[in-house]
Amino acid sequence: MPRTNAPKSTAPATRSHRVRHARGDAAQWQVINRVVYPVLDQDLTMPLYAIEWTRPHMSEGTLDPHKDFVSLDFAQMTKTEFRDLLEDTARTRPADDAHVVFRVDGRTSLTVASGRHVSLCTFFNAFPAGYWRRWTHVESVRFGARVRGRGTLMLFRSTGRGLFEPAATIDVDAPNRATHVHADLAMTGLMDGGFFWFDAKAGGDAELTVEDATWSVPVAARRGDDGTLSIAITTFNRAPYCLNQLKAIAADANVRGRLDTIYCTDQGTDLVRDQPDFAAVAKDLGDQLTYVRQRNMGGSGGFARGMYETVKAGKSDYTLLLDDDAISEPESIMRAVQFADYCSRPTIVGGGMFHLDNRTMLYTLGERYNRASYWTQPAAGLEYNHDFATQPLRDSPKLHRRADSDFNGWWMCLIPTVVMREIGLAQPLFIKFDDIDYGLRAEEHGYHTVCLPGVAVWHQAWHAKDPSRTWEGYYLYRNHWICSLLHCDKPSWHFLYGMLFDDAKAGVELVYSAMHLHHLALRDIMRGPDYIADTLATKLGDVRKAREGFPDSATTRDRDDFPAPKAEYIANVKPRPSMIDVRLQAMKTIAKAFVSRGNGMRDTQPDLLIPSRDASWPAYAGVNSAVVTSPDGDSVAWLRRDSTLYRQQTMRGLFLAKELLKRWERLAKEYQSSDMASFEAWGKVFESPENQLQ
Repeated sequence: MPRTNAPKSTAPATRSHRVRHARGDAAQWQVINRVVYPVLDQDLTMPLYAIEWTRPHMSEGTLDPHKDFVSLDFAQMTKTEFRDLLEDTARTRPADDAHVVFRVDGRTSLTVASGRHVSLCTFFNAFPAGYWRRWTHVESVRFGARVRGRGTLMLFRSTGRGLFEPAATIDVDAPNRATHVHADLAMTGLMDGGFFWFDAKAGGDAELTVEDATWSVPVAARRGDDGTLSIAITTFNRAPYCLNQLKAIAADANVRGRLDTIYCTDQGTDLVRDQPDFAAVAKDLGDQLTYVRQRNMGGSGGFARGMYETVKAGKSDYTLLLDDDAISEPESIMRAVQFADYCSRPTIVGGGMFHLDNRTMLYTLGERYNRASYWTQPAAGLEYNHDFATQPLRDSPKLHRRADSDFNGWWMCLIPTVVMREIGLAQPLFIKFDDIDYGLRAEEHGYHTVCLPGVAVWHQAWHAKDPSRTWEGYYLYRNHWICSLLHCDKPSWHFLYGMLFDDAKAGVELVYSAMHLHHLALRDIMRGPDYIADTLATKLGDVRKAREGFPDSATTRDRDDFPAPKAEYIANVKPRPSMIDVRLQAMKTIAKAFVSRGNGMRDTQPDLLIPSRDASWPAYAGVNSAVVTSPDGDSVAWLRRDSTLYRQQTMRGLFLAKELLKRWERLAKEYQSSDMASFEAWGKVFESPENQLQ
């Protein structure tokens, strides 16, 4: 091994940071986070991996939390002062010239141009030290890298408040050959969160190359041996996407070193095995691919099959649930597995979801289940849709706080086999809320879900979907209410309000099929858990048929199939009202719709054209019929007011909601004591003759 350049430490004397030459104790450490860079789509994803260094800008609220106790009086602010405020907020963003600051030489190699400065405080390359401090017994972390050229590596650490400080400095003077350096950092000051990362600055007369940078932890802190995993992918007529997922896994040697098998459960008619490249991928994977055919039982049935096969095989320590159409960062899989290996007890490890159409925007990293409304919300008071291209991790102090979660979406979720053996598999819900229920169920058995920064996939965002206007609305509301029964003995008034409001709102928006599906869902829930399980594979046909005959279900891809509307809806831009004002206005609109005598069933020309983004209750005031665009922008429907039907549906919904509340405690006990998610119950489904497809 070549001699290393002796780095000098500038860490505060009060902290125990050791910067040392590489030496022969490597066997005592295990790499658990490799610093990686994108090889493909660099222009779309680079801010998630490496960014140009900018001058730190710490807000007053970060330095002094008491500043957040005082609201800003915009009414007393002049126009010039407001513009100055906006300009100050955007002042530190660098120009988009990262290509002249650094270049990516390979998956684990980066070269900084002479005189330039790069920061690795990014989603995929900052080490989530606060999470390791909370959920493992790791007490120190080692940074290591191979460097060449001249410059400086500066290690930093942050706290849960987003405050950060230097941890170590490593001077590099190795113009002719690569040399190894490393530094040990103590896991202190991280109780509320915090990250470790490094910045790299090249000398004024030479480039600086950083290769194979890693974060390692002591092997002695691991709970057992290196764990192995099976991957469960379920697909329905998304054969090309699923095949790409298989190719990505097959190409990653590190993942395959831990992989037992991929359970690819194909529930469609356009089969993955019929894709041109499938044979080559299957040959490459060998016995690391298990292809399964079964009836369409939705995401819950497909993922449950992978979980079931993993438990039955008895070889894997974990099952990774992975969406067929997600683009995965393979390093995320390794990080999830290795974090799970070191957790002090079996833990579900989830990954975040980035938007597929905006690759730097994080939809969410961990969510909580609101026990009053029974809907989901971001963890730790954060918000959905954070764009790291405009708000880097270093300058987003709220993201440095450790966010504890109740569940993780099943776009990517690692579940220990011991957890599945104890609490069972997915509920037979077809789609929606199966992932939420599983996280809550695990939590009730003492198993936590950790949504780990640096672990994520890219997935199609939800803004092109609106389940409440399609057949999916049946499953959305039915499974929402079932999940509430499973985890709440008594409902709140907030829950009742939400149930009735959603029903009435659908009618105000002239989507009467949605009201009908709500009522079908309520009736089915009250039939009990056995009915839900028994109709898993057949209910979709009933739901689709139940929507027929309603104007909102008759869509066309040709606008000219309908007469031209009299006018186009344009949202009235007003100051944003308070939530109380919005609710009062909504209740007034519902009341007017209930007593209305309007009828658009015989209209020969629509009153309005309403774009999808504006298709909410304010747009329908005084409108008897409207042509409305679908959320995916691919079709339109001619919605017509039927006031008599609306009154009938509203009263029907009120009656069914009252019946559900009357039976709540008995139904809650039935669902909570049901074995429909057990290994044995699913075994009967999977092994039944009608599920044996070739």
